[in-house]
Amino acid sequence: MVDEANPTLADVLQARLRIRPYLEPTPLVFAAEISRHIGAEVWLKCEFMLPTRAFKVRGGLNLVSREVELQTLGSSGLTAASTGNHGQSVAYAGHAFGLPVTIFAPQRANPVKVKAMQELGAGVQLVGEDFDEAREACESYAHKTGARYVHSMNEPLLVAGVGTAYLEALMQVPTADVLVVPIGGGSGAAAAGLVAKSINPDIRVIGVQAEGAPAVYRSFRSGRLETTRAANTAAEGLATRVAFALPVNMIRQYVDDIVLVSDAQMQRAQALLFQDLRVFPEMAGAASLAAALQFADSWAGSRIILAVTGANASFQEIAPVWDLLKSENLWP
Repeated sequence: MVDEANPTLADVLQARLRIRPYLEPTPLVFAAEISRHIGAEVWLKCEFMLPTRAFKVRGGLNLVSREVELQTLGSSGLTAASTGNHGQSVAYAGHAFGLPVTIFAPQRANPVKVKAMQELGAGVQLVGEDFDEAREACESYAHKTGARYVHSMNEPLLVAGVGTAYLEALMQVPTADVLVVPIGGGSGAAAAGLVAKSINPDIRVIGVQAEGAPAVYRSFRSGRLETTRAANTAAEGLATRVAFALPVNMIRQYVDDIVLVSDAQMQRAQALLFQDLRVFPEMAGAASLAAALQFADSWAGSRIILAVTGANASFQEIAPVWDLLKSENLWP
């Protein structure tokens, strides 16, 4: 097991070296039409351009690469619980290093993501009604088999790997005023805050969580790890009921605020990204734009980086957004 201390900027720089053989930097794209309507200079960090179409592969590759260096992995390989993107990250890293991988996902997991994990050679077990029930089954499996359980949140190497995205972004636009990042369990926002505040203490880092799954939002405000009874959002990447210590502690240290958005706001943001850029992110990936639209007056005139964190949308996600595109002028 690797060191469980909070990661530092030095860890992010080391992660950049580890993942460089496997991943090219993703584009940071100026969004002219969105900028015009919001009244700000808006840049999109296009993490959907990664091989798994989501940001988490950065963390998976960094963690597994380091474990291989340390020769800590046994014959049972790796296991993880995921709604999809974390599982794809671990499956991709396992495939890259020739390791067996077993992923536990909820019974109603996105079939696009399940198929992607299987195509990378992972065994996928569909267990439970939501992520947290799948996580409990995964933890039991790891205890029984000795597989390396790759926690989706409490893993410093995952956070350090994810931080490379924001290192790339701020090397391109170092004078950004605001950085906006979606929050499910919070590893992305923790990484973004660490990197951004290390480079520019004056930048505002804003996390975005689904209003129907606000465990991290509540934890940020209370100073305690909060749990909700349900995760009432269709944004599967944000649908977690439980807050975890490592990301919450880092978020409270580095993130300026967390805001909540509705599913309808995320769907509108998905539609706008498709309409203006021909990019179709999943709901979680559009959460940063949903927040920018909600707070456009407050952020007017700012230079804003929005993390578009993934584009593994299922048909069930796409269908209502397609209806929006057909029926509305999305810009007021």
